[in-house]
Amino acid sequence: MILTQTTAIFVDAYRELNAKKLFWLTMVLTVVFAASLAMIGIDKEGVRFLWFHLGFIPINSDIIEPKAFYLASFSYLGIGIWLTWIATILAIISTAGIIPELVTGGTIESVLARPISRARLFLTKYLSGLLFVALQVSVFSVLSMLIIWNRSGYLEPRILLAIPIVVSFFSFLFCICAFIGLITRSTMTAMLLTLLFWAFLFILNIGDGILVQFHESTNIYVEQRTQRVELARTNTVKLLNRDRENQGLSIEDYQPTEEEIHTKNPLLTRLETSLEKDQADLKSLDMWTKAIFTAKTFFPKTGETIELLNRKLIDPEAFTPVEENEPSVATDPFSDIEIDQDELGQRVEARFRERSVLWILGTSFIFEFFVLGLSTLIFTRRDF
Repeated sequence: MILTQTTAIFVDAYRELNAKKLFWLTMVLTVVFAASLAMIGIDKEGVRFLWFHLGFIPINSDIIEPKAFYLASFSYLGIGIWLTWIATILAIISTAGIIPELVTGGTIESVLARPISRARLFLTKYLSGLLFVALQVSVFSVLSMLIIWNRSGYLEPRILLAIPIVVSFFSFLFCICAFIGLITRSTMTAMLLTLLFWAFLFILNIGDGILVQFHESTNIYVEQRTQRVELARTNTVKLLNRDRENQGLSIEDYQPTEEEIHTKNPLLTRLETSLEKDQADLKSLDMWTKAIFTAKTFFPKTGETIELLNRKLIDPEAFTPVEENEPSVATDPFSDIEIDQDELGQRVEARFRERSVLWILGTSFIFEFFVLGLSTLIFTRRDF
């Protein structure tokens, strides 16, 4: 009985989606975007679109394997641009009215007359809203898997991981949409505030990324300055020892004082001052990065959820570094310290990869379950 009732609600939800032009428009665009990936190729001459070679892209099949290239195209273009941005916005527009339409006058009375609990009714309606994205991402992922198989000769079933990952990503936003729709009974308000909440998460994620990059670059400064201070101190002590030997004095039990060392090498004071400043900056950045990390713990990790797919699909070792005429470094104008941008990028990526799947998904689902639990409680107790 329960299964039959739940199935009937899902069937009604599918019929509602089927009746919406935006659903089919998004589905058509999904197929078109997947087909466009089939138009992109790579060979020994470089990247090509249809029969046109894109000479401004400095890679070819000798630098990156075709399989890795197609997987990267699927991940960064298909998932990173289409499904998690354009299609998600269309999905929010399409599904924002599910809960407000359920609780509006004239609709809720007939629905509550059915022999089904309010909690199951609300949660089933919520899950039916996720059906929109599940169908879109399933079609896109299966088509992409077949296209990559056809182009590279490799069947990569891990592409299908995009289905649960993208649906989870959307559910973190849709739970807010459902909650606001329940409270306000307004589709427009639910849609706009959900997009605003998404923008807040995006800004929080950008701030986190910037702070982590500053933290790692400052950490490199500290490491290099520490090495230079130690080297300068060691060389200064050697000079002082040599001076004593030239004067005929014993150096067996001789330990230079700090005053002697700094008098002999005035540059050492400047180096130590710069090191102390960088250490203070690193301590401050460490505090702020931990604060942002703690703040993110209480909210859904939309960007990092999508990045989980790259962890499974993208192998960094598949990309051969491109030889450059000049080293990729950024020079600090206040010193001779240089930062290798490749090393910095690797450190930043390593910092983010250290964040566990349990933290990324676990805390995000806790947030979603809390919002859903609160929404369900309101729905079951409200007098409509």
